[in-house]
Amino acid sequence: MAGAHTKNHDYHLVDPSPWPLVGASSATIMAIGAVMWMKAMTVAGMHLGPLVFGVGLLGVLYTMLAWWMDVVREAEHEGHHTRVVQLHHRYGMLMFIASEVMFFVAWFWAFFDASLFSGETIQYARHDFTGGVWPPKGIQTFDPWHLPLLNTLILLTSGTTVTWAHYALLQNDRKGLKQALWLTVFLGGLFSIVQAYEYSHATFAFSGHIYGATFFMATGFHGFHVLIGTIFLAICLYRVYLGHFKPAQHLGFEFAAWYWHFVDVVWLFLFAAIYVWASGPGSAAAH
Repeated sequence: MAGAHTKNHDYHLVDPSPWPLVGASSATIMAIGAVMWMKAMTVAGMHLGPLVFGVGLLGVLYTMLAWWMDVVREAEHEGHHTRVVQLHHRYGMLMFIASEVMFFVAWFWAFFDASLFSGETIQYARHDFTGGVWPPKGIQTFDPWHLPLLNTLILLTSGTTVTWAHYALLQNDRKGLKQALWLTVFLGGLFSIVQAYEYSHATFAFSGHIYGATFFMATGFHGFHVLIGTIFLAICLYRVYLGHFKPAQHLGFEFAAWYWHFVDVVWLFLFAAIYVWASGPGSAAAH
């Protein structure tokens, strides 16, 4: 009987955890708060939507922090991340990135449907706005060879620096790893600053027409992913200073690098399709 509980396999059977329940409850509270906020619903005459949403959001963020800290402890201190467990984590990350690809496919689909079929008469409201051409009449698009090109160079450079960081880690070069990660985080932040500046000079808005909606949904969600990726890499940088990551085991950093390269590739498609191909003759908004 003494050997009944002896581990004789490479899988990790996790201990009971409160975080799935806490996370699901927090997400439900956040969703209820969002609905109350958007619908301007009141309780006893008070607009509690933003408060309920904020409580739910704090719960979600705390769940993420605590759960990931548990995962780090399991990997770094308890040795649960065997080769089999690492393989399955990789499968999970690949499926997550595949779902993100399909997420952006939806926004590209919306953009190309609007741009390639701008004159389709069955879409009479679209035709009335676009005049049957793309970009629509009166829309002054961004010059692709100005700020968008700068951001393209910034992201491509950041892809190079994160690869440098990965190579330094494989060589156990901690100094090079820190330098490369600092540069990558800086470039990610710089991209967000340039994009915010670009948005502030847009001559069209999100609402009111299909061009602004498709443009800001596609590029804005990408910008959000850049922000998340920058935070991901910044946490990896913090963990490097804590002494985490070894040449033979560094899944957290590896997944951050995968995510960052995914963000790079999506931007190249956005730049080629939305900024260059669909720029039109009136591209001067960013000057």
